[in-house]
Amino acid sequence: MSRRGKTPGGPGVSERPRGQAATSAERLQRLLALVPYIVSRKAVGLADTAAAFGLSERELVDDLNLLWCVELRNPDPYCPIDLSYEGGEIVVSQAETIGRPLRLAVDEASALLVALRMLADVPGLEDRSALSRLIVKLETAAGEAARPSAQVAVQVDKPAGDQAIARIRDALDRKRRVHLQYYVPGRDEATQRDVDPMRLLVVEGRTYLEGWCRRADGVRLFRLDRVLGIDVLEIPATVPEDAQPVDVDRGLFRPSAEDVHVTIEVSAAGRWVAEYYPCESVEELADGWLRIGLRTPDTRWVRRLALRLGEDGRVIAPDDLRALIRDDATAALSAYASA
Repeated sequence: MSRRGKTPGGPGVSERPRGQAATSAERLQRLLALVPYIVSRKAVGLADTAAAFGLSERELVDDLNLLWCVELRNPDPYCPIDLSYEGGEIVVSQAETIGRPLRLAVDEASALLVALRMLADVPGLEDRSALSRLIVKLETAAGEAARPSAQVAVQVDKPAGDQAIARIRDALDRKRRVHLQYYVPGRDEATQRDVDPMRLLVVEGRTYLEGWCRRADGVRLFRLDRVLGIDVLEIPATVPEDAQPVDVDRGLFRPSAEDVHVTIEVSAAGRWVAEYYPCESVEELADGWLRIGLRTPDTRWVRRLALRLGEDGRVIAPDDLRALIRDDATAALSAYASA
């Protein structure tokens, strides 16, 4: 085994800003991509490779030094990777086991294509050509499995229509306030909101407007399939300087400890409930039924939902809510019988 080269240093070597070190998981992903990248090119420049991976040369050499420590069991037991970076040129050999590009299974490629096609529908995407080329490459590699007819149908949220999204983008571009008619499922009511738009974003396959809600006096996310109407006002949007964007990486479901925990079971015809309402848990049951756990500060909408579901849903807990729903159903039947 061998490692040949000198650690670069001195002026011209850019360092990652303090506090932005890669995690071990990110570094592992980088190493798994680095070996195929080098092997497929036989020999590649140190500076070019660093630029391709968004690293400084010093960081790249640290990765190469770590790769030098890797020992493989194929073709021979404990066979180390051999590499050198003399003269600024990287050469890697004896890395057959991890030297091949990463491969996607058919289901993985299909899922990725579905996500990419959804992303391609987002208005205002800047580098759409790069995304289109990637989709074509994946379709070619996946073959018949990549055909839209071979995949599960996915409905991309366009309930407010392209016109509504265009109005939001116009408001963002011109920094104008918007007036929303917005449905709140937790209270089963339509509300009127004046909102200063901050950004459009897609989270978990759904499109949201993030903005400063003047009714709530805070930053809120508005799901576009719940927007009943939207008007762009000729009033400048004034987002407070201390307004913080929502950290969507933490997820959108953030129940309060004071919320009521509700357990609902729905049939196959009621599975839409798990898609439409924020759920804490979803469990598959027999015959296509689901057991859904959710939290809410107001159970009135759950009572209405239970009546709407009829035989396709049943509230399992809490017991006092079940009793209220039973009373609601009895009252409704009595009113129907007397009509």
